Amino acid sequence: MATRTEARAADTDSGGALGLRNRTTDAFLHNPALGPLGALIIAVIVFSATTSTFLTVDNLSLVVQQSLVVATLALGQTLIVLTGGIDLANAAIMVLGTMLFARLVTEGTVPVLALLVGFGVCALLGAVSGGLVTWLNLPPFIVTLGMLTVILAIGRLYSQGNSWPVTDSLLGVLGQGGYLFGQLRVTHGMTLAVVMFAIAWYALTKTAWGRHVYALGNDPEAARLTGIHVGRTRFSVYLIAGVIYAFAAWQALGRIPNADPNAFQTGNLDSITAVVIGGTSLFGGRGSVIGTVVGALIVAVLRSGLTQAGIDSLYQDVATGVLVIAAVAFDQLARRRSR
Repeated sequence: MATRTEARAADTDSGGALGLRNRTTDAFLHNPALGPLGALIIAVIVFSATTSTFLTVDNLSLVVQQSLVVATLALGQTLIVLTGGIDLANAAIMVLGTMLFARLVTEGTVPVLALLVGFGVCALLGAVSGGLVTWLNLPPFIVTLGMLTVILAIGRLYSQGNSWPVTDSLLGVLGQGGYLFGQLRVTHGMTLAVVMFAIAWYALTKTAWGRHVYALGNDPEAARLTGIHVGRTRFSVYLIAGVIYAFAAWQALGRIPNADPNAFQTGNLDSITAVVIGGTSLFGGRGSVIGTVVGALIVAVLRSGLTQAGIDSLYQDVATGVLVIAAVAFDQLARRRSR
């Protein structure tokens, strides 16, 4: 009898442990930002313990500033990836925006008008990509790869090999700011990023449009059958992303007060990296803007921490690549468990 009782207790304990493990796994699978957040915390702890300069107010503020432009690009990328698409041209659109802002002002255009023109062009380019994907039913990868080539060529033709310094305070205003609690430097660009991410989070989680975006990414045909205007939703995402890229261009001029046609050459890949590491599925329908923030910070923390530890930049790329592969593998696991 005692043996049976002990066996029953052992089974109960085993079942309880198994249930707890399953619940923990399910929690991570249904909250894709939890894993990246844990990775970010571990990275901060490791670099704080192994270097004497990482965990300082100035360095942490610098890390956030360095991640700002990529994080904003990744915000627009997140919206597109959630629909099952991808945008390889986002950084090229942003760089063209910086050149429009700076050159127009240098040539005498009123700064506010220069900003409006730049925002209009970035939105238009996003809309062109969205239109080709939506109404011609072309693959997003091919469309945005073609747009990347076209926009890079337009940028070089427009710049003629020149770059333009920021000569007006309005263009560089997002790099200015003050100090929180007298120590932590907070720029206007940081504040703008917080506002944009908050608006995107609200739109995706609290509005019908956000539910339509997720539904489109999960199953476009099912979304159409439930009455969702699939084409309009997909087009709106690319258009909004174009506007977000314009904000990234404005932030870039605040961070580096010079419009260079050769800047941010890997910005598109960096933004995709932040999105994937942040837990957003490349297959669409799963992810969050909070995860994207965490993903962008992970990339910035890795580069800062490994640099301060004296690790070669090539190993930084290796570490980032491993994280991307791990994030995609985890996403595949999540999709299998959800079936």
